Amino acid sequence: MLLTSGTRGDVEPFAALARYATARGHRVRLGLPENSGVDLAGLDTVGLGVDFHRLMRVPGRSPRTAVRHFRSEVGPGMREMFSAAVRETLAFDPDVVLHHPLVLTAPAVADSLGVPRVLAEFVPVATPTREFSAPGGPTVASDLGRFNRATYAVPRSGTVLFRAGVEHACRQLPGGRAPSPSSRSRATLMGVSPQLLPRPADWPAKVHLTGAWHAVGADAPVDPAVAWFVRGGPYLVATFGSMSAGDAHARGRAVVESARAHGLRALLLTGWGGLALPEDSGGDDVLVVPSAPLGALLPGAAVAVHHGGAGTVHAVARAGVPSVVVPFLADQPFWGRQLHRLGIAAAPVPYRKLAVDTLVPALGQALARGERAGRLGRAVREEEGLRTSLDVLTAL
Repeated sequence: MLLTSGTRGDVEPFAALARYATARGHRVRLGLPENSGVDLAGLDTVGLGVDFHRLMRVPGRSPRTAVRHFRSEVGPGMREMFSAAVRETLAFDPDVVLHHPLVLTAPAVADSLGVPRVLAEFVPVATPTREFSAPGGPTVASDLGRFNRATYAVPRSGTVLFRAGVEHACRQLPGGRAPSPSSRSRATLMGVSPQLLPRPADWPAKVHLTGAWHAVGADAPVDPAVAWFVRGGPYLVATFGSMSAGDAHARGRAVVESARAHGLRALLLTGWGGLALPEDSGGDDVLVVPSAPLGALLPGAAVAVHHGGAGTVHAVARAGVPSVVVPFLADQPFWGRQLHRLGIAAAPVPYRKLAVDTLVPALGQALARGERAGRLGRAVREEEGLRTSLDVLTAL
């Protein structure tokens, strides 16, 4: 049983593993959020009753609005996900449960069934280390020295907000409550490339740095207009995924004008609305589409401008393309700093500071790192994250 939470970047790796394991004779069921936008053809899937598009759209910025949104959308949505995860796992009766850190009822249902459970991470927020602070944690600093491990308590403490929902979901279990105490995971599958994040020396042996999980085989079909555009000369790809805060038109204008300053055409993927093209910025050198398979677009790109989500970071690195990371929140500043430190990206440009006068020099820095990005990309493409992960699961 595979249980995932979050947005497209959290669902795609699980879908890739489900498809890979199914093709090798395993019976796999994938529980996932609604409306993920991920290709699920041929997979045995069940919905977990939560739509993260709704959960992430906070109407306003005031604390009062945030509290109201939590009570009306986030709390009920997570509660439904916790209950569905228990219900669907009991119905499937699996031999092993692999779960996203946000599926907080996975430990209880696995314990109730007496089967091993495995944690899946695509950002190392649940596995503490002394080598860097928690990505997306309470500090913007990446290294607090001897205090690094302490920062991982903050993401864990957030689970207290959902305790009532977890207890409610566990009433479906035999005895009407979660087994106590809940067992530790038998293993952690860290779906991260060791080329992008060398393994910390203090991670326990049960943590497996597998490499990224990405679909094996042919890429999804590309729209003919997109295929025509990428054959027309050097281009930039810009995507901010599910990020939509701020002025999307101003961002689109900055990306297009900065691309032109470097003699590049611009392919804008609007995603959840993070990019939009002002009418006066259009031209034959710009194409705007809602989405397109990055695996087909990136290998021919000169540079990518993106938000720094874990899935996008790995797709860009695998393609051997240099980056300008424009972080919004959570783990994105961590990845932006990491790619810059590795010499395959410019220094990150926070989304509030994205403008022509910041992006033009950043693109110049990134383009100068193209050769190094190409070398690292070749190494990433040799990794077999899905095979390594399935080997760990079957060994249990």
